[in-house]
Amino acid sequence: MTIDGFAAPPALVEHARRFRAEGGVPAVPRVAATVLLLRPTGADFEVYVIRRAAAMTFGGVYAFPGGGVDRSDSQAHLEWAGPRPAAWGARLGLPPEAAQAVVCAAAREVFEEAGVLLAGPDVATVVGDVSGDDWEAARQDLEARRVGFAGLLAGRRLTLRSDLLLPWSRWITPEFEPRRFDTYFFLALLPEGQRTRDVSGEADHTMWVRPADALARAEAGELAMLPPTLVTLAQVAAAGDLAGVARAAAGRDAATPVTPRLDDSGADGPRFVLP
Repeated sequence: MTIDGFAAPPALVEHARRFRAEGGVPAVPRVAATVLLLRPTGADFEVYVIRRAAAMTFGGVYAFPGGGVDRSDSQAHLEWAGPRPAAWGARLGLPPEAAQAVVCAAAREVFEEAGVLLAGPDVATVVGDVSGDDWEAARQDLEARRVGFAGLLAGRRLTLRSDLLLPWSRWITPEFEPRRFDTYFFLALLPEGQRTRDVSGEADHTMWVRPADALARAEAGELAMLPPTLVTLAQVAAAGDLAGVARAAAGRDAATPVTPRLDDSGADGPRFVLP
């Protein structure tokens, strides 16, 4: 599968053409974060994907756990391990406060949607199994916004392990979409002793899959995926193994946004093309 263009669904093509014809005003993108959870499998590795429920935005497509930055992410005052917010800001192209909010959102969302907590009692360790009833109650309180992420961690004397997140890329939804996101993509290795759980009310199916297999199934029409997911899967698959993925992440530009553009002038029909 090439990653420089994708066939565009007819419904999106019609929507984009109507937007252009009517002189539509692009919606302001909401800042968001998403996390590719990775785990080793033999000499290879797998990535965790969820299928958004039909009633959700982008329903019916497979994606990675993630969501919008919440107000509580911007107001978080918590114990912090790894690069300081200023260093994160340099990598993400954001002011330190905004960068901290994006990193907090990434860690919060992966706990809310996959039951995986990137935190530990100190700067060098990570919590183990967080699937017990008490942790599930805490996760539900977080999801319902009865408690903030910083409050959850502070109550258990935990430190956010920002160093477990590797920045990868940034994508902005095309201008013709009514709901747009400015999404920062991160990678994270599944912490030892933890396991993903199908806990998100926003998903109707979850699975671990090798990136190459996911791409093959998407090309065969078995898995519906949007361009950011397809491109990111192809990029991590090309890295070869987990060590290669980590090396690739270190040199990635995670600040410059990528926005798919609809090109309907080609002989092969309308396609999403990348800048």
